[in-house]
Amino acid sequence: MRAWRSFRQVLFAVLSFVPLSMAHALEPVSFASLPGWAADDHAAALHSFRRSCTEILAEGAAFARPVAHGGKRRHWVELCTSASAADDAHDFFERNFLPFRVIDEERPAGLFTGYYEPEAEGSRTPDETYTVPVYGKPRDLIAFDTRQRSKTGLSYGRLVKGKPLPYFTRQEIEQGALAGQGLELVWLKDWADAFFIHIQGSGRIRLPDQSVSRLAFAAKSGRPYTAIGGVLVERGIFTRDELSMQALRAWMEKEPGAARELMWQNESFIFFREVELEDPALGALGAQGVQLTPLRSIAIDRSLWMFGTPVWLDTRVPSGRNAALEEFRKLLIAQDTGSAIKGAARGDVFWGFGEEAGRPAGHMKSPGTMTVLLPRKVARDLGLAP
Repeated sequence: MRAWRSFRQVLFAVLSFVPLSMAHALEPVSFASLPGWAADDHAAALHSFRRSCTEILAEGAAFARPVAHGGKRRHWVELCTSASAADDAHDFFERNFLPFRVIDEERPAGLFTGYYEPEAEGSRTPDETYTVPVYGKPRDLIAFDTRQRSKTGLSYGRLVKGKPLPYFTRQEIEQGALAGQGLELVWLKDWADAFFIHIQGSGRIRLPDQSVSRLAFAAKSGRPYTAIGGVLVERGIFTRDELSMQALRAWMEKEPGAARELMWQNESFIFFREVELEDPALGALGAQGVQLTPLRSIAIDRSLWMFGTPVWLDTRVPSGRNAALEEFRKLLIAQDTGSAIKGAARGDVFWGFGEEAGRPAGHMKSPGTMTVLLPRKVARDLGLAP
């Protein structure tokens, strides 16, 4: 292992970047070369990073699975311990991390989208107004073992007389496959409200007494995910430039019958759990198990990047009601993931909750540059630094 690391260090010095796969590479850069780095609010990023550290120090669940650039948990634990005492955020990041620009051959321009926590009106009990159920995790939904995965090609499903089968489709569930099991958490006004909460993976439900139920991701059915916006593009209803979350929602409200059929094209179904969250000003729990911070949390491909990894994002985002583009240069922390977030130069920025956050999140579909900050000891262990 030591000989291999030495070889990688020589390669690092000679070529000035380290190829990591056929698909992407990491190019070492300096903090000074990052446009906007000096002007960012590093204290806000450090606050979000410390939130990740609470999970890393307590459990570090993400280290149980292979993460290409994750490194060893003990190095992150050392870093998190020092983060708790850091009083200069700018110095903390520059002293403890090395920046690497992500070069993605499959997506050279990068792709950065936005997401948010939707709000909807709901009720604990169904009536003529509230007819759409939001479900908790069913008891018969299981994670398949290796043999079951090889038979079905799926990671989740159900056993019927000992035989592994795919779980019910979205259409089957919405037409009553889970009715009568007591799984309903809340009831909403329409299927579109439920669908967008599914897509975002969390939601705030305002109940008739004005209290708020917070829904967090609990499980997914394991059925394949289909982006219904792409289906509308294929059908010629929108061009790719015209498509946004707002445009999609407006079309669904205008064409409720066709919208229902369209939603069924996405067989994947999300199940939720109600949670009591420590800070109501923050977002829902991300996949790391910590509350998301608006404009400081980012969803990444968890097979490549460890939760807690700082990510410098340089892109342009929609701003204001006319969605004019403006520069977005911020240090965010990887705290979430998603079915559609695949690839090295791919990220999903968490904007917050409600309509004001949903507007830019729904319009964001931007190219840009992604620079990951790896802990110095992790970079050395991976052969990325001498």
